[in-house]
Amino acid sequence: MTQFNTKIRKVTINNNLGLHARPAAMIAKITRNAEQSVWIISGNNRADASSVIDILTINGKKGKTLLLEVEGESDIHLLETLVNLFESGFGEDTDG
Repeated sequence: MTQFNTKIRKVTINNNLGLHARPAAMIAKITRNAEQSVWIISGNNRADASSVIDILTINGKKGKTLLLEVEGESDIHLLETLVNLFESGFGEDTDG
């Protein structure tokens, strides 16, 4: 059995408006078909990444660091997709 060690990734919110409805919907769309749960973790708060409402409760402002976690090895490819989305600023303005 292969050991599964890469199920958590750290990301920083880069876009000026943070995790508002549009980025939350993008995340939820990506994770909705995951075989197991995908979580966004902020401190002691865990949000279901397939739920726009849960994501909005994170209060994700620009510069905030979050953890992304997948529960199953079959969903590990989603982590890289999500990391790229965060790094790109969700296609929004990241200046200033």
